[in-house]
Order: sequence, then structure tokens, then C-alpha cells
Amino acid sequence: MSNKQLGQAKKSEGNAFFKNKQYNEAIAKYGEAIAADNTDVTFFSNRSACYAALSDWEHAAEDGKSCIVTDKNFVKGYFRLALALQNLKDYEGASEAVKRGMGIDSTNADLKRMSREIDEAMRMKKVEAAMATAETQLAAQDATGAFKTCDSALRLDPTNEALSRLMGRIRPLYERAEKNRVAGLDKKERMKEEGDEKFKAANFEAAIAAYTKCLDYMTDQSSELALKCFGNRAACYKQLSNFEGTIMDCTQVLEHRPDDLKALMRRAQAFEAL
Repeated sequence: MSNKQLGQAKKSEGNAFFKNKQYNEAIAKYGEAIAADNTDVTFFSNRSACYAALSDWEHAAEDGKSCIVTDKNFVKGYFRLALALQNLKDYEGASEAVKRGMGIDSTNADLKRMSREIDEAMRMKKVEAAMATAETQLAAQDATGAFKTCDSALRLDPTNEALSRLMGRIRPLYERAEKNRVAGLDKKERMKEEGDEKFKAANFEAAIAAYTKCLDYMTDQSSELALKCFGNRAACYKQLSNFEGTIMDCTQVLEHRPDDLKALMRRAQAFEAL
């Protein structure tokens, strides 16, 4: 009997054990099959399935990797690996395995389902991490940082009750800190702040007016505050397809900060549009 024939015989014995849910016995037989012939990807795949049935995810992942090493076009190997990594909570690794598998077969139903599951798990992991970060920031009396962190998390999970309660604790502290911050601004900074608020609200014409008013009030057009106004006004002009205005304001920034990437990109896009 050749090594390949022996491997197939041991696989058949392993399959019988697998059907009877005798996973440890099946693992042993698949191991014998691999020892006889390590070129058959199904031996690794079947053993990975046994390990998965026993929730031995580390060994399941190892055999999933072996599937891919043995045959990079064996789509089920990517699924085996992704399933194991998903249960090990290595969502980034699982996502990468799914993407590689779908690069071979984009219609695979198992991989498409797993992709959705992993995306959801990664989203929730980000929310949990953000909540922990916000709590740390709150303990450090960084209400502004906590608010921004919590606000970003709410965009990922707007119906999360625990997150909403956390925001309820943070918001009054943030509003008080923000009120104190604004009160400490001088007139020019308040004008720029008004422009920023208009910009965030997508009221670009009003934002332009505020930035222009701030710039008209300043005598030093090369100051850090002035350059921020030019940069932000350029962004507003770009939104309104006023490409000449975009170029002028970006050029003003680049005269003093020649390596400003945002100004370089905006000006290049405006030139292209023209």
C-alpha cells in the first residue's frame, strides 16, 4: 500500500469517528493520515474541524494555516482559519483570512456570513475599547477627550444603552469645560471658532464669512491662527466648487508652510478641477 493509499485509509477511519462525534479518535486517525501523506489538504481540514468541535481553537487555527500552506486555493482552509481566529477573538486576523478566501471565491456563502459576523464583532470591540478609554479620560478630568471618544463610539453603536449612560455623565462636564474654554478665547479666536461651528454644520457660506471676518481683523496674516483660517476657508471653497478661492487660500498657507499636506492636496484637486 502506497503512502497516499495509507493516508486515504486513515482518513476514512477518521471520518467514521467524526460522524460518531468521537473527535479525539478522529484527530488521531487524521494525524496518522498526515504522517503518511502531508500533501492532502483535506486531512488538515478535517482535523481542524475536529479541533473546532472540541473548542480547541489554537490547534484548529494551526491546521487551518496548514491547509493554506498545502493548497493556497483551498477556500475551506481560509474558513477553517478564520473560524478559529474568530473564536480566539483575533478579529483582525480572522478578517484577513476571510478576505483572502473571498479573493479566491467571492460568492462563498460561509465566508460572506463570517465576514458580516467578524465586522460586527470588530465594531463591538471598538465600542468596548472606546468606553474604557472614555472612562480613563473622565478619571483624568479630560472631559473634552472623553466626550470626543464617546461621541465617536456612539456613531458606531447609537443604540448602546451603557454608552448612552456614559455620555450622560460626560456631557455636562464637557459643556462646562467648553464654556470655560470659549470664555477664555480672545476676539479673533472666537471668530475662528464661529467659522468652525458653521463648517461642522455644513453651512459653508456662513463659515467663509466668519473666517473672512477673522482674517480681516488680524494684521499678521502669517500667524498660526491666520493660516488655520486660510486652510479652513479653502476647505469651504472646495465644498462649494469655488476652485479659484481654494487655490488662493491654499497658496497663502503654502507660502508659510510649504509641506502642509492638506493644502497641497486641496490645491492639486482644485487645479485638476479647473
